[in-house]
Amino acid sequence: MKTEFDDVRYYDNRELSWLKFNKRILNEARDTTIPLLERLKFLGITASNLDEFFMVRVASLKDMVHADYKKCDIAGMTASEQLAAINYEAKEFVASQYSTYNRSLKPALKKQGIQFIDAHEDLSEEQAVFVDHYFQENVYPVLTPMAVDASRPFPLIQNKTLNIVSLLQTRKGGAGLHRGKTKKQELEFATIQVPSVLPRLVPIPPTDGYEVAFILLEQIMERNIDVMYLNYEVLCSYPYRVMRNADLSFDEDDAADLLKEIEKQLKKRQWGEVIRLEVEENIDKRLLRLLKDNLHVKAEDVFPINGPIDLTVLSKMFGMPGYDSLRYPKYEPKMNRRLEAKRDLFAEIRKRDIFLHHPYESFEPVVDLIRQAAEDEDVLAIKQTLYRVSGNSPIIAALARAAENGKQVTVLVELKARFDEENNIVWAKKLEKAGCHVIYGIVGLKTHCKIALIVRREEDGIKRYVHLGTGNYNDTTAKLYTDCGILTCSEAIGEDATAVFNMLSGYSEPKQWHKLIVAPIWMRKKFYALIDREMKHARNGEEARIVAKMNSLCDQGIISKLYEASTAGVQIQLIIRGICCLKVGIPGVSENIQVSSIVGNFLEHSRMFYFYNGGAEEVYMGSADWMPRNLDKRVEIIFPVEDERCIEKAKHILDVQLQDNKKAYYLKKDGTYVRLDKRGKKPCSAQEIFMKESDKDEKSTLEGLAQRIFKPIFAADIEDSYEIEEEE
Repeated sequence: MKTEFDDVRYYDNRELSWLKFNKRILNEARDTTIPLLERLKFLGITASNLDEFFMVRVASLKDMVHADYKKCDIAGMTASEQLAAINYEAKEFVASQYSTYNRSLKPALKKQGIQFIDAHEDLSEEQAVFVDHYFQENVYPVLTPMAVDASRPFPLIQNKTLNIVSLLQTRKGGAGLHRGKTKKQELEFATIQVPSVLPRLVPIPPTDGYEVAFILLEQIMERNIDVMYLNYEVLCSYPYRVMRNADLSFDEDDAADLLKEIEKQLKKRQWGEVIRLEVEENIDKRLLRLLKDNLHVKAEDVFPINGPIDLTVLSKMFGMPGYDSLRYPKYEPKMNRRLEAKRDLFAEIRKRDIFLHHPYESFEPVVDLIRQAAEDEDVLAIKQTLYRVSGNSPIIAALARAAENGKQVTVLVELKARFDEENNIVWAKKLEKAGCHVIYGIVGLKTHCKIALIVRREEDGIKRYVHLGTGNYNDTTAKLYTDCGILTCSEAIGEDATAVFNMLSGYSEPKQWHKLIVAPIWMRKKFYALIDREMKHARNGEEARIVAKMNSLCDQGIISKLYEASTAGVQIQLIIRGICCLKVGIPGVSENIQVSSIVGNFLEHSRMFYFYNGGAEEVYMGSADWMPRNLDKRVEIIFPVEDERCIEKAKHILDVQLQDNKKAYYLKKDGTYVRLDKRGKKPCSAQEIFMKESDKDEKSTLEGLAQRIFKPIFAADIEDSYEIEEEE
């Protein structure tokens, strides 16, 4: 249904907004107040993010163009227009990445006694001898050069692999690849893959003035490339890298076995359409033409690179020993004070709901709950959803143990979790082998909710214990991502949890939900109703406020509702890490909306929603962002936070994040993001505060917080702020 807020000028394009988010991460790599190795890590993250963006989002837009899809997005842009805009912004972004590397990070490494050689011509004599020996002993036996000529077509180049293409000329008296060639036929082409089975960052002896030294594997290969092509003179060699369409598509309705169908589609990911070609910026024009012709790449999809191709390699330096001063001190999550004594978890949950805030509080209680349930003779059943898990998951081990102990174990493994498909297939097979009942969700929908249900026989009857969270059951990322969860034995939530699993396994929809808000059918209406309720309070002259924290906001229906609420006088504060298609400061539309984005050492991942509700405050948390896919195309759960202390803890988290003036960026009217001018103000970093508070007990942390209210930062302060360029 059309509204007065459907004007395309009121919305930012999703893809361009994502690129702004990646720029905010790049700013961390440019920030000279951050330890050097942390800055390298952030630069590597921007490169990894950009890879996935092209493989999925850009690939999807290219598919639309091929299909002659003309429909515009919410910002009024066609797929072709989006691709053109993305191409321009992405190339500007890549230039900024390499400017940061060349002008700031590389000199900073040198100052710290770290020699990073990305051109083999810079090797000392001693280093050259070492590198040549390393090549002969470790690299040469692995390599397979591929000639390109009339009888040997250009080989299939795998997705994301780094390769070296060479221009060759037959030596005088040499036979060449073919006998009887004319002079015009003397030039040859060949390509060779940089082997991913070998470390790309190779330690070598440092020269005077340095403590350690590294060289890139492709530089070792370039230096010794003539060994690969005997009887030829190597005129020039250049590295290149391709990015392919990795957006899987398959017909679930026609797939007799979903697991086998996904396994089959995964193999195609290596051979999808090339959507980006990265080459060294001074590459020989003849070689570039060869690559473009054989990979079917247009000129606009070629990215000239001024430095090492694929900057994710810089992240490999992050963990090198002996440089602790160049990293943040390692943070160890603290155990929730109620659970420190390793008490009976079931008994603790019966006393009162437990609120967990990761990574400041340990994820271990969630793992321990499943472990305890696996061994508890009174536990009858365990049911759990798994979207992404760690490589050596203790959750998987506990579920398998529970099945072996005779419990009824039902696990929903989402096989369609992007880039974790292969990992999840392995876990699904392992769980089935252990005796678990494994299900793969509902046809056409991803199951993204985070829920675990334990059914236990007790003296007064059957009791259900539930964990609900905003993040995955992944003990590794739980140390890196900020997420929240609750442990509860609420009877109403327990009934809803049972209904969720019945719906997932048997297509049985409940007549009603007591507490949980479930997508795709019910969640959108509920959020609309909650926003409408705040509008009603505002129109009655009462205080009305919404505070929402999420990863992304790009749903037109929700944004339109927020605009409507803003015009009604509702004060809206949004904390959005990534994509935000909403625009602030539009006269008569979004003047009461503030948007901030926190980019810190931990990845902000939690989803939290606060509604003032005339003073009867309500807080919700869950797995869903305000995106069409979360509201309409996935199984998601938003749950109420009901325990009074848990509500205060959730409000405190939101309040502190809204005060952040150190790691938060604020959205301006012109669509740019800025850090606030901190001059004369006390610096406030939410993540630093939460780390300090994790050492305190719950009572001292929450003392006096019940009277706190959320105070928006004045729009004028945001508009007057500017992003200070870091020294390079």
